[in-house]
Amino acid sequence: MKPIRVFLEVAALRSFAAAARSLRMTPATVTRTVARLEEDLGHQLLLRTTRQVSLTSTGALVAARYRAIVEDFDRVTRDLEQATQPHRGSLSINAPMSFGMRLMPGLVDSFRLAYPNIALNVTLEDQLIDIVDEGADLAIRISSPPTDRSTIWRKICEVPRMAVAAPRLFERCSRPPAPEDLDRNHCLSYSSRETPETWRFSKGPLKRTVTSGSSIISNNGDFLYELALAGAGIAVLPEFIVQDGLRDGRVQQVLPDWEIAPLWLSLYYPPYEALPPLVATFTDFFEAYLQDIDGFKFSAKAAERPAAGH
Repeated sequence: MKPIRVFLEVAALRSFAAAARSLRMTPATVTRTVARLEEDLGHQLLLRTTRQVSLTSTGALVAARYRAIVEDFDRVTRDLEQATQPHRGSLSINAPMSFGMRLMPGLVDSFRLAYPNIALNVTLEDQLIDIVDEGADLAIRISSPPTDRSTIWRKICEVPRMAVAAPRLFERCSRPPAPEDLDRNHCLSYSSRETPETWRFSKGPLKRTVTSGSSIISNNGDFLYELALAGAGIAVLPEFIVQDGLRDGRVQQVLPDWEIAPLWLSLYYPPYEALPPLVATFTDFFEAYLQDIDGFKFSAKAAERPAAGH
């Protein structure tokens, strides 16, 4: 398998020297390995000039066929590692940007100390991915209760939210006494589309629904928080984003007598028949780690171990 991998790296990079650097081999070893492969197959695979390396027609055919075989082999190997070794292997994790930037560094560092033989590939993006197409082992999501039935999801905890604004905003406009008094021009929307966000407030039996503003819409909570800090408007954001600003007075809670429905922090998985041991190891660590972090609300049900259904 190694000669094939070396050949595929040279073919991909069009350079023996670049392939040698990538594979941490000497250029001479790479050259000899490819030459032996050509001899074994009885065909020239690469055209070598002083300026570039290119594939022969046979080389292109061999590269196309073997690349798929190597990818399948690696996939099977990885699946076997996850199925049989809960403390060794690799995990591909997708997480939202604000959560990832604020909490994942500490979480990943702690996880690696506990499980040094598990490699992590962490991708941050706010758009909900197709976890099967993207090939992720699990995704972290902060959202309304999920409705997708094509994946497995597990609720970890609730994420409290509140409306906040900088004190300077109310130096130039009045503080709203009730949700219906909110000025849409001063409301910042979190949305992945071009449509404004809907805010749902409650106070005992009273319920109010407010359509936020359309002047500023963003799909990133930290961006909206920075705008709120600058006095640009009111934003409804998770507590873990705004808690430091609330403590030091840079932002204040707007409509503190009214509650906003919390979001769910959930883990999404591909449609496994059962969680692979490696994924289960991370899931258990993830939940235990967050229980010590402010800004997340755990209930008694959060301790239940089974993943939610399809």
